[in-house]
Amino acid sequence: MCKLCANFFVDLKMQTCIKLSLDTRRIRKDGSYPIIIRLGHFQKTTSISTGHSVPLKHWDDSKQRIRNSYKGIKSINFLNNLLAKQLSNAQDILNRLQDSEQLDFMSIRQIKNKIVNKSKYDSFFEFGIELAEDLILSERLGTARTYREVISVLKSSTNSADIKFNEVNYDFLKGFERFHLSKSGNSLNGLAAYMRTIRSIYNQGIKRGLISRDAYPFKDYQIKTEPTAKRAMNTENLKKILVLQLEKGSWPFHYRNYFLLSYMLFGMSFIDMSFLKMNNIIDGRVKFQRKKTSKLYDIKITPQMLQLLDFYFLGKKKDDFILPIIKRETLELQYKDVHGARKRYNNGLQRIAEICQIEEHLTSYVSRHSFATHAMLRQIPLPAISTMLGHASISTTQVYLKSLPNNIIDSYQEQLNII
Repeated sequence: MCKLCANFFVDLKMQTCIKLSLDTRRIRKDGSYPIIIRLGHFQKTTSISTGHSVPLKHWDDSKQRIRNSYKGIKSINFLNNLLAKQLSNAQDILNRLQDSEQLDFMSIRQIKNKIVNKSKYDSFFEFGIELAEDLILSERLGTARTYREVISVLKSSTNSADIKFNEVNYDFLKGFERFHLSKSGNSLNGLAAYMRTIRSIYNQGIKRGLISRDAYPFKDYQIKTEPTAKRAMNTENLKKILVLQLEKGSWPFHYRNYFLLSYMLFGMSFIDMSFLKMNNIIDGRVKFQRKKTSKLYDIKITPQMLQLLDFYFLGKKKDDFILPIIKRETLELQYKDVHGARKRYNNGLQRIAEICQIEEHLTSYVSRHSFATHAMLRQIPLPAISTMLGHASISTTQVYLKSLPNNIIDSYQEQLNII
């Protein structure tokens, strides 16, 4: 039982309680003491200021009210009613938290913040930036950069330094939609990417108790997308890239190899390839955790893949990066290395497409899409393709396929040799 609950008003299953009290630890210059709402929650106590004070002799602790003998105010009844209303409002908040089954899982500080309507993250912008900082600490710099970018764009669209959670409503989202689509070159799919990030921040705000689930704006606002051009290329063009003769060690040579390695490594993303180290090569396999989803790659190194990798293995130590992409030491700078290299890589792929007379717009994503498409065309089961791609789905089928034996995946992989 809460210690306070043993002595005064008890509610909410005897674990959380409130009462009006005098804080006798803090005497003011005029000899009065602050009137507080004392909050008890699971053996802990804290106080909430009412903004009023009274001399000790004029406070009736048993009745939780100012005695009629007090002459320091015109209307004792008015002030007592005001204090009773503050206590009642606090009790209503506790009741709502109890009804929503949140109360038992909250700290006393969180409950106090609810009662005084004071939250460190009342600002949607501030909360988004705080989430980005947490992501950096978790070494998820890509997602952190996305959060920061969205907050920056929202500031531009609203011409405001701050937006509160309650202001992120349906009208706000429609206004941002109009702002985004009014800019030349912006697409519906680009808008969808921003909206998904806004939704993610908002959902985490709900979980932290910063905004009621009832206020959720995405109940009414639907995120829309439009079909994109197919990014997969045919096997004939893939073979052109494979047999292309390039000077060893030149950047076109590297870009060609990155593209082919991505395809052979189950469509591995550029960032994941960039962070591959020699110690990720274990018993003839590539074992690596995806940056985006934390899923584990466990891919057999085929003879065709080894022909490309051998060039990069020479002279490397166990902790060295395999590919010559990351040059700097700190994680933040390494992400910048990857970001800059990816731009140069995509530009280089366009040049390779010109040399090979490939009409498709060649980018780092094409290798991943090509892998998935070619696997499907070779009648590899869709669940197996999903597993090979490392998708983060939590569906029952995906959970089941996590235990798919390596020899099955390896047999499918053998069918994907370019020649």
